[in-house]
Amino acid sequence: MIIRRWLATAVSGLVAALAAGLLATPAAADEPDAEPSRKPSPKVELVLDVSGSMRARDIDGQSRMAAAKQAFNEVLDAVPEEVQLGIRTLGANYPGNDRRTGCKDTEQLYPVGPLDRTEAKTAVATLAPTGWTPIGPALLASADDLKGGDATRRIVLITDGEDTCAPLDPCEVARDISAKGIHLVIDTLGLLPDAKTRSQLSCIAEATGGTYTSVQHTGQLRDRVRQLVDRAADPVVTPVATEGARQCADAPKLTPGLYSDREKFGEHRWYRVEVRPGQELRASVSVAADRAVNNDYGVMLRASTVHGREIVRGSEAGNGRTDVISSGLRYPKAPADDADRDGDGKPAAETVCLQVSNSFSAPASVKTSPGLPVELAVDLVDAPDDASDVASFGLGHGWWLLGVLVLVGLLAGLLWGWISRWRVTVWRTN
Repeated sequence: MIIRRWLATAVSGLVAALAAGLLATPAAADEPDAEPSRKPSPKVELVLDVSGSMRARDIDGQSRMAAAKQAFNEVLDAVPEEVQLGIRTLGANYPGNDRRTGCKDTEQLYPVGPLDRTEAKTAVATLAPTGWTPIGPALLASADDLKGGDATRRIVLITDGEDTCAPLDPCEVARDISAKGIHLVIDTLGLLPDAKTRSQLSCIAEATGGTYTSVQHTGQLRDRVRQLVDRAADPVVTPVATEGARQCADAPKLTPGLYSDREKFGEHRWYRVEVRPGQELRASVSVAADRAVNNDYGVMLRASTVHGREIVRGSEAGNGRTDVISSGLRYPKAPADDADRDGDGKPAAETVCLQVSNSFSAPASVKTSPGLPVELAVDLVDAPDDASDVASFGLGHGWWLLGVLVLVGLLAGLLWGWISRWRVTVWRTN
């Protein structure tokens, strides 16, 4: 019994020592001595429609207002500490029929700043569907709430209907906000939107480089708002607008960066990237369903030569959003010492054609124009020395570590079996 315990302890110690040795890295020596300068805290304001139509009971068996409150409570619990968050309402106070008064009905429910979760939840709990839908005035006021400083700024608008305060067109308001160059992004979410609401909210989002999402369920609303708040805390690069071509020969030439486009249902679009010997092309694409679509759909990203020979095909991947589907690929071009040289004396580049295709379809009642939002990321890095590095992309040295641990376990098992047999033999002899 004592021998068994001693062996078990020894084997466990061996495995632990090997694992610790393998997991330890010298990276700590490369860590900077001083902390980087602190970035300004990002600012987000949630703008919630509290108009009379929010009484409708058609979201998961409860009213739209109840669904919004539930989603807000869960979002407030998850807001990152560094985010300064505020809440503004529209249509929350005036129940009458006077348009002039109703179109001024927007107020800041909770000021933009460090979040007191209890206070913010209490403020949201008091809301009840009341009046008009002054989206334009609310956006103007919200932009004023977020003014000042160099921090990332984002408005997240949640509404179930189009603006009722024309002629102040909220789409024009969004364009004016964008024209000021204050880098304020407006994301819009439509609760069970009709065609007019969807069109207006899409226009508002596009004017500022934001996103539009159609929401059918409480969980979708919660997840999307939370995702947008998190995006403010970890902002992404603003995509550059481009337009893919029907064939590679006419396609725009892309350099490393992030690009946006729109692709029709079931369309193929082409883009070109110049890849030099010794470089690796990394590309990914996301297509968003910003309207109701049929259930079966997919997206394909493919790299080919200018002559049409396929080089590599991407694989689809999820990102946690049910309204977005993505695909990515990698193409390492081996170094070539005897490659042709360009005018700068560098090895001549190969033109790689990137094809983005989708298999989306929509019900007959849904408009297919404009096309679906496409986001394409392109990067060029030094190619790996060994093609096997590409196969283990994202795993680091994980396969090597796993193999060593398996080998250690096998040797430990053999050793334990040999000693067990030896003990049995000694016991029978005695």
